Order: sequence, then structure tokens, then C-alpha cells
Amino acid sequence: MLDGGKTTMTSEMGLGEFKVHATAGNARRATLMTAHGPVQTPVFMAVGTKATVKAMTPEELKDCGTQVVLGNTYHLHLRPGEKTIAKMGGLHKFMNWHGPILTDSGGFQVFSLSQLRNMSEEGVEFRSHLDGAKHFISPEKSMEIQMDLGSDIIMAFDECLQYPATEEEIDKSMALTYRWLLRSKAAMTRKESLLFGIVQGGLSLKHRLKSMEQICSVELPGYALGGFSVGEPIHLMHELLPHVAPKMPANKPRYLMGVGTPTDLIIAIDSGIDMFDCVMPTRVARNGTIFTWQGKVSIKRSEYREDSSPLDPECDCYTCTNYSKAYLRHLFLSGEILGSRLNTIHNIHFYMKLMELARKAIEEGRWEAFRDDCLTRFVKKER
Repeated sequence: MLDGGKTTMTSEMGLGEFKVHATAGNARRATLMTAHGPVQTPVFMAVGTKATVKAMTPEELKDCGTQVVLGNTYHLHLRPGEKTIAKMGGLHKFMNWHGPILTDSGGFQVFSLSQLRNMSEEGVEFRSHLDGAKHFISPEKSMEIQMDLGSDIIMAFDECLQYPATEEEIDKSMALTYRWLLRSKAAMTRKESLLFGIVQGGLSLKHRLKSMEQICSVELPGYALGGFSVGEPIHLMHELLPHVAPKMPANKPRYLMGVGTPTDLIIAIDSGIDMFDCVMPTRVARNGTIFTWQGKVSIKRSEYREDSSPLDPECDCYTCTNYSKAYLRHLFLSGEILGSRLNTIHNIHFYMKLMELARKAIEEGRWEAFRDDCLTRFVKKER
């Protein structure tokens, strides 16, 4: 029996198996089996870039309903190093997270953070943003790093273009990403890890569909859409998703990388996306921005100086159950670490509850009403 968060229908599922339990238009309710257990989708995955979700313990993440945590290949390779983590028993043991872990390939960070990079067919030589030391990552090296980390889901090494890009740049990048995917798959030797390919193609529907055809021609456990949230107007992504996501393989999980706001998630689920990650809920929490069922709240506002109400009257998280807006405003203005922790706990709980309710709505045939209610609540209050 499905309940929106857990299922008893996974005992016979094999590693990498993906089962769709219910649909509503393009929206899907499914289960993906990983080496560290089932993942119920749609799912939002908390970003733990450097082997920690900022301001939260693993126990708090679990209490909030988190199923999957992300690690970052680029950052963990630079510090403390994948060999060190492997000696410590792998990333799960190192960070005391016993659920599934997804690691990205490092491609986005190499192209966005590193200095003086030199790209070739073989891979990318770059200087660390930490100390300027030279490093080299190829598809094979990215796979080696992620396998040393012991990731449940491994992302293929790809090139992520910034926005805007010319057609020539997009074509060249797509072809390179496809060749690097073939090398990534050939380098995979860890049977417990699931390799996902990444569809690129910029903001052009023609290029997206061409890249999808290339990437999805390679048999893999799952596929992702990369290259969004790189500076483009968000409405362009919203317009593309309904034309791209439903054309991805129906029997495999679909992952939209680096997205986004509650509105983005609802629109993407409605388009057929199953998996998401984004630093947004944790990053903005540390800056005093809170997501609620009534829209965004900026806790620094003077109107909350003597407000004894919780952040969100519809929320049962630890923060909303125990603390007032007035206290949270005081913590933020005082620069107290507890403020960042409590804000983050709420935002992560909110995102996980949003996904749980989305799963239930799809199961129970209420998706359209739930979608419309969410968009009414969120869309005018997020931007």
C-alpha cells in the first residue's frame, strides 16, 4: 500500500529497478531501488556539497523526511580527497548518512568555479579555487572518484555551458558530452552504483531533443536534464520542460539538476520529472528567507519584531512547533548560528513535505487540484 512517503511494494525490486505506481497526466509516482534502499518519487534531494547539508545533522535530515543526500565530486576530490574518504569506509560512513547518496560528476564546478582551465577531448585541467593547485579530471577520473566515494547514484562527466551560448557552442558541447558519457560508462566497475547520463542542449528545444536522443541511446539506469539554472530567465525552462521531460524514457527515472523553487518543482513534476536537487532551501535559509505555504517570508522584516506566531501555521516542523517569528528575527539580526539552523530545518522540512503531498496527490487522483493550489499559493510570492 502506497502512502506518499513509504511503500511495502519494494521487497521484490532489484537494484536499479524503477517502478511507476501511478500517473496523473505526465506526473508520476514511482520507486527507484538503490543499494541503500528505495527512493520514493517525486523526490527532492538535499544538497550536502562537502559531505554535510549545511547547518543540519543527518538525524535532523531524516526527521524532516529526507531520502537522498547529494555529495559534490569536485569539492570532495579537493578536500579531503576521495582516497581519504574511501579509507574512512566511504562517504556514507564518513558523514554518518545511511540512506542513498547521489554524487555529481564535478563537471559543473570545473566549468564554473575553477581557474585557468584547459579543456581537451581527454578531459579538463584546472586550478583549484582553494589554493591554485593543478588538477585533471577526465570521465574516467570522475568515475574513479565517485566509485571511491561509494555513491549509490553516479553522474556521468559532462560539459555544462553557461547561458547564453551560440548554436555552434551548443552542438560542440553536446557531442563532447555524448563521447564523455560513453567513456564514463566504460569506466564504471562498481556494480552497486547506478550511472545516470546527462542531457544538455542549452535553451533550444531542437538541441535538447537531439541531445536526449544521443544520451538516451545509451542504456543506463536513469537520465538527467543538466544545464538549467545557469543564468537563463526561468520562464524559458518552464516552457521547455513540458516538451522535453515526457519524451525521456518512461521506464527510467528523470532527474532535473539544480532546480529550484517550490513553483519550479510543481511545474517540473507536472511535466514528468521525478528527481530534484538544489542548494536553494538551505542557502536562502541562512540569508533569512523562508518558504511557507503562504509564500516566502523574509524573517529580517521589522513587522516580525513582536510577532509571536510560528513561521508557518500549517507546518509541524521542529522550528514552527517551538519558536516564534520574533525569536527567529532576533537570532538572524544577532548573527546567531541557531538562527541558520532553525531556518534550514524549516525549509528542508517544507520541501520534503511538499514532495510527500505531491506523491499522495498523484496516488489519490488529486494531482491537478493540488498543483493548482500550490501554484496559486507560491507563484506570485517567489520572485
